[in-house]
Amino acid sequence: MLNTPRIALCLLIACACALPLVAYAGTVTGTVDILIVRQSDGLTYVYMNGTPSGKPACATKAYWIIQDENSEAGKKLYALLLAAKASNSEIKIGGAGTCTRWSDGEDIAWIQLL
Repeated sequence: MLNTPRIALCLLIACACALPLVAYAGTVTGTVDILIVRQSDGLTYVYMNGTPSGKPACATKAYWIIQDENSEAGKKLYALLLAAKASNSEIKIGGAGTCTRWSDGEDIAWIQLL
């Protein structure tokens, strides 16, 4: 005879193991405080007027980084940051949950003009 509670428990454990691990990604809403572009390596990063939430453990600094400023997406992200700074418009930045360009700043995944 089958032990129904034991089978249910095994199924529950199997389902829980199949779920992907949760990756934390930060967000921040506010205006662009400082936008920096370095000539030496093209690094583009931004400080925001706003309180971030959900940042990954690697993002110990307050800035957000365009991971690849030479890509088409990176150029669009920079243009949106520049326009938001020039117009003092509120934006929302969503992080990628990674710190690949610099080990202490979160990569930007998306920007929403509010």
